[in-house]
Amino acid sequence: MSSLNSIKDLDLHAESLGIGGYLAADQDEKSYKNRMQKRKEIQDKRLEERNKEKGLIVIFTGNGKGKTTAALGMALRVIGHKKSVAVIQFIKGGWESGETKALQGFDKLLEFHTLGEGFTWESQDRQRDQLLIEKAWKKSLRYLEDPKFKLVILDEINVAMKLGYINHSQVLTGIKSRPKLTHVALTGRGAPQELIDQADLVTEMKLVHHPFKEQGVKAQKGIEY
Repeated sequence: MSSLNSIKDLDLHAESLGIGGYLAADQDEKSYKNRMQKRKEIQDKRLEERNKEKGLIVIFTGNGKGKTTAALGMALRVIGHKKSVAVIQFIKGGWESGETKALQGFDKLLEFHTLGEGFTWESQDRQRDQLLIEKAWKKSLRYLEDPKFKLVILDEINVAMKLGYINHSQVLTGIKSRPKLTHVALTGRGAPQELIDQADLVTEMKLVHHPFKEQGVKAQKGIEY
């Protein structure tokens, strides 16, 4: 197997060749094709060197929309490969979401639990919120320890940590106890840096425009829930 330095060299070579299309500076189609053939050869070598498998820690965070949607997209991929998924929602629960309805048809491969009661200003009871978070975490641990589940989604657990209902060290210990090929996705704003540092894949959703704040558009079926 090549060294890490040689893998980085392949990456740099691929970057120098570019991704093609009309971004390319080639003067004719023959030179363009030759360069793309070289890129294909380099890409094949990159894929050959990167052949490890491991259970990933995936975080979707940030102030923009789409964090839960991204995690559930992963769930659909896993289900498409006939593997089992568990989804535990820590905060959501104020309304029945479209994803809950849509995913009910995959009950043989999916365990879906909505254990929160919505936003803190809806529940208005910190002690009850605390009990519900603890219940959700206990259920999460059962799925994290079960090798049957290829993916466990801890939806809005970042918010639960941010609000002080569960400690990040407790969460980190729990997700590290999972089987080595089990993936775990954590969603919600304000993911703690300690978890980000341990994650394999982190995506931060950036807020650019928001119809509620800027236009007074209410939450709508199919978009927000």
